[in-house]
Amino acid sequence: MQNQTIERTTLTNLLNNEEYTRKVLPFIKPEYFDVKEERIIFDEIQSFVDKYNKMPTQTSLEIEVGTRKDLNDVEHNKIVEIIKTLKKESINFDWLVDTTEKFCKDKAIYNAIVEGVGIIDGRSKDKTPDSIPNILTEALAVSFDNSVGHDYLEDSESRFDYYHHKEERIPFDLEFFNKITKGGLPPKTLNIALAGTGVGKSLFMCHQAANCLSQGKNVLYITLEMAEERIAERIDANMMNISIPDLHDLPKKMFDDKITRLQKKAKGKLIIKEYPTASAHSGHFRGLLKELAIKKSFKPDIIFIDYLNICASSRFKAGSSMNSYTIIKSIAEELRGLAVETNVPIMSATQTTRSGFSNTDVGLEDTSESFGLPATADLMFALISTEELEELNQICVKQLKNRYNDPTMNKRFIIGIDRNKMKLFDVELKAQDELVEHGQSEVPVADNGQGFGKGEEKDLYDKFSKLKV
Repeated sequence: MQNQTIERTTLTNLLNNEEYTRKVLPFIKPEYFDVKEERIIFDEIQSFVDKYNKMPTQTSLEIEVGTRKDLNDVEHNKIVEIIKTLKKESINFDWLVDTTEKFCKDKAIYNAIVEGVGIIDGRSKDKTPDSIPNILTEALAVSFDNSVGHDYLEDSESRFDYYHHKEERIPFDLEFFNKITKGGLPPKTLNIALAGTGVGKSLFMCHQAANCLSQGKNVLYITLEMAEERIAERIDANMMNISIPDLHDLPKKMFDDKITRLQKKAKGKLIIKEYPTASAHSGHFRGLLKELAIKKSFKPDIIFIDYLNICASSRFKAGSSMNSYTIIKSIAEELRGLAVETNVPIMSATQTTRSGFSNTDVGLEDTSESFGLPATADLMFALISTEELEELNQICVKQLKNRYNDPTMNKRFIIGIDRNKMKLFDVELKAQDELVEHGQSEVPVADNGQGFGKGEEKDLYDKFSKLKV
């Protein structure tokens, strides 16, 4: 079917089919019509509907065209002839809408390419080559989306279905994290761990990446801080249950045997990609995802980015006059946008301020560089370590922001940490005793038997009072 036929069919139904007109008219643009006479007819139909909220008749359309001052007699007569051919016909509605949508997409892409060539050739006075990606992105995004919002009364049934729909989440292997997130991380979210240098941001993400891989999930781990091999080393220690020093002494045969067992156990894939610090932004990550889909047929279920503050912004160039608040907020917004676009959760981390590093009661105000980051994140929690907790091989977690659940419930809790094996684990009940008054409604699961978190000496627990409410 030729474009000319599609254009005439579109005009015919815009004039005669009210359901079709109200569905597609907001998405059709005059520039989609190459023939001047057809473009003028569309302009008149659109103007009439905008003004009277009704469809014009052939007669009214001919009269409106006759009042135009920009047409000569030949053009006017040709337009009137075309109008007379726009007679109502029986046609499959779904096919008509689908065909019109394809016509609009094809025209939008074609016009964007032509405009891009004109920009490159210097024919555009107000646009530079930097605007070409946005022009193409807008063209590719053309679609007939008639949603104009949720009608509270008429859409009550869909709302009821939403209340009873179990959202797919990626669970933790840590009991209290599942409690505060109602079962794990949902897609289209940005989740941030806040901690000082050396407290355990990367350890937390490596542990969770290993946990997701064990669940059969596809995991993409992007690192801008450590080499790919260092991240893989930490995940090896976690998955093989071997300390990092022992990992280096492991014979090749034993290492291969463990990898073989892991391949049978882990049904998902883990891809680790390293970028130079402060050199990559959401555009690079988006390109990586497309490349992985083409070359490896890999689509991640969760993305880890280690870590947010040393990413670049796709909107603000390095060395610009923008302050750190604007840049970090921009990075957070871009990463959350990437999470929504790819329909996966993104897990990242950020540093505390200098005062927050020594603070045993870290708050949102201790977020380094930009308070715009916690404003954008869906879940944000602090990892807090003290000398007493280190002696017990434990770490305290404090909720700072939570869009999934009530952040006052289980506001603080203790988890075990094995730094040699890069693992986190649930601790026994007694380790939470001093924190029960801080909003915990249920007792945690028992220690997993690794020997940490026993807390035999009461005076050590008395020092937990440093973790202020």
